[in-house]
Amino acid sequence: MSGLRRWWARRLSSRIFTLFFGLLLAVQLTVLVVVDSSVGRNARQLLAAELVTGQSVWEELLKQRAGTLTLGASVLAQDFGFRAAVNSMDIDTLRSALGNHGDRVKATVTAMLAPDLSLLAVAEGQDDAVARALQPLIPGLAQSGNALAVVGELPYQLVMAPVRSPLLSGYVVMGFALDQALLRDMKRVSGLDVVMLVRAPAGRERAPLATLAASDTGALLLHGAAGPELPLAAGPHLLRSMTPADGPGGRLRVVLLRAVADAVAPYRPLQATLAALTLAALALALVVSLATARRVTTPLRSLVRASERVGRGDYAQALEHTHREDEIGELARSFDHMRVSIASNEDAIRKLAFWDPLTGLPNRAQFRDAVQAAIAVAAQGHTPVAVVMLDLDRFKHVNDVLGYAFGDRLLKGVAARLAAHPLCRQGLVARLSGDEFALLLPRCGAVQALAVAEEVALVFHLPLKLDDHTVDVAAGFGVACFPEHAGDVDTLINHAEVAMYAAKRKTRMAMVYDPATDAASALTLSLLTELRHALEHDELRLFLQPKIALNGPRAGELVGAEALVRWQHPQRGMVPPMEFIPFAEQTGFVRQLTLWMLEATAREWPRLQALGLERVSVNLSTRDLMDQELPAKLRALLQRHPMPAQALCLEITESAIMDEPQRAEATLNALSEAGYKLSIDDFGTGYSSLAYLKRLPVDELKIDKSFVMAMGRDEDDAKIVRSTIDLAHNLGLTVVAEGVENAATLARLAALDCDEGQGYHMSRPLPAGEMTAFADQWAGRTPAAAPTARATPSAAALV
Repeated sequence: MSGLRRWWARRLSSRIFTLFFGLLLAVQLTVLVVVDSSVGRNARQLLAAELVTGQSVWEELLKQRAGTLTLGASVLAQDFGFRAAVNSMDIDTLRSALGNHGDRVKATVTAMLAPDLSLLAVAEGQDDAVARALQPLIPGLAQSGNALAVVGELPYQLVMAPVRSPLLSGYVVMGFALDQALLRDMKRVSGLDVVMLVRAPAGRERAPLATLAASDTGALLLHGAAGPELPLAAGPHLLRSMTPADGPGGRLRVVLLRAVADAVAPYRPLQATLAALTLAALALALVVSLATARRVTTPLRSLVRASERVGRGDYAQALEHTHREDEIGELARSFDHMRVSIASNEDAIRKLAFWDPLTGLPNRAQFRDAVQAAIAVAAQGHTPVAVVMLDLDRFKHVNDVLGYAFGDRLLKGVAARLAAHPLCRQGLVARLSGDEFALLLPRCGAVQALAVAEEVALVFHLPLKLDDHTVDVAAGFGVACFPEHAGDVDTLINHAEVAMYAAKRKTRMAMVYDPATDAASALTLSLLTELRHALEHDELRLFLQPKIALNGPRAGELVGAEALVRWQHPQRGMVPPMEFIPFAEQTGFVRQLTLWMLEATAREWPRLQALGLERVSVNLSTRDLMDQELPAKLRALLQRHPMPAQALCLEITESAIMDEPQRAEATLNALSEAGYKLSIDDFGTGYSSLAYLKRLPVDELKIDKSFVMAMGRDEDDAKIVRSTIDLAHNLGLTVVAEGVENAATLARLAALDCDEGQGYHMSRPLPAGEMTAFADQWAGRTPAAAPTARATPSAAALV
């Protein structure tokens, strides 16, 4: 069932039908609800007015009854015999006269009152208790002449007439119990139900008289007639309550009721007619909605079938309904135009998918399919297949200098030469990407393919002439063969590419794939995992290279050191930094190495400070300098160790600063404000701007060792060193010279006013634990002698 509902909801015809039919249904139901609500509201308004009229009718009925009863009392009061009995105060005669007359007028109680309203006599045969119960009501009755009252938990209508002979001799009081006949007369005259509710002073309310059924009367008592509407078994009734008597004998309430259904009944035929019209309109809407939905969706289904044909690649059959002038016709014509366009575009796409649009040669996809087909044939005949890859040299330089348009023309010229070569015609020449081409040679081994590559390379001996430019073109070639070097198409192409890049690295024209060359790449891929393992398993070692003051109050003393990292590999021994530092730079792992260096230096600081060192230098890489969180990391690190920020010198290369000068400047400003000393490492080898140098908050320049080591044999390098020292001092910076290899260089640097020196003449990089021994040895040297410890120069520092 849920699946059917989802199918119905997805169909356009279903939604059109639902929209039209549902909208009309909602309107018709709204009309019916509004009409029913209006009928109910109007009926209640009419009933409310009818109840007000009914109250007036009830009061008039009681008034007429009171007049009749008062007349009966007056007849007795004017009777001669009765007045004689009153004058004689013959109580027995009075009782007899009262009883006879009360019986004639059907009075429940008849009594004679003295002029002072005290009780004189009660009709013979009547209950004296009832007459005494009337006593509290007499003062009020004397004023109005008639009243309703509760006597003995029953409703009574009381009348009072004076007896004069001729002076006032007393009053005749008659009480008439209200009965069911009075309520029936009221219902007959007004159509309203009447309920009399009586509540004794210390009792519960009850209904001695009512025209309602007993169950409805009970519901009224339970409800208490508190609101304007009462739900009864026969339906809701509107009611109106009156309280004509509330005295010592109890409270009397009269409730008038009328069923709402009685007022609504005249409107029922109209509502039935309206409902019949609604059903007829819905039936008509059902037919029209289905017809409209079918008229709209039939051509759409035709378009769906046409789209399925197009999806299967069948573009031959034209679409239907293109002759229509409505929106469906426009859609069909547009769809048919799309069919024709897709057929045309697919032909073009198929060509683009397998042909290079620039050179007209097959592209990588077609070349791969051709290699795969050649491998399948070769596998059956047990013959080799060779792939020769070639990549142009310095093509990026051509693009940068002469522009991309010229580069495209150069590629076209190369493609034309390759396609015209006789040996290339024996196979398939393709352009794979950029300046990379490939040659497929079926039934060709490695030796033959290498000879073909060397022969094809001759096409580049003649320069290409394009407009006014003559361009010398060269390329590196790589060869891989099936099944010798690979068993599948992708591996074969990849191995040919590996061989090509190996040839370019070794500046050879062509090379055959060598698994050893590829093993180095695999080793590099695993290097990151080994570096992480080294960091986690304490395989890294902290080395320090001392710095000696050359001038100033501490000239000749050990004042600082540069922190370096070494890797003690469990199988390969001490790994040179150049084998893992560049890789760490490329992958971003250098940040973890830098943090390790800083942590190890901070732990070692108390021992170094005791040796007289003023600071320790740590190298920062480009990635470190771009890390906006570096100042916060350093602050957290120094909080864990007793090392002040002033004792840490951070060395940054010129290239690291110039990669992103603005971000580097922001980071350097933050580090300088935190108190760290900043040094530019390898100064003179980069392309730093003096304007930037002036703006950056650096404290020190470190002259590159290539200039320092050549000072003794090249006067130009000596001039560069002297100019750098003067420039730094003029800018308020200190200068450190690295690469001090002999005493002559050390003495000349001191004469040039260089601040500090560092190099193998003083000491090679030492394990941190050997710094104490070096400090003792240096302090005990003779002025004419210096440590002569020598070692093969180690690799560079951390960065």
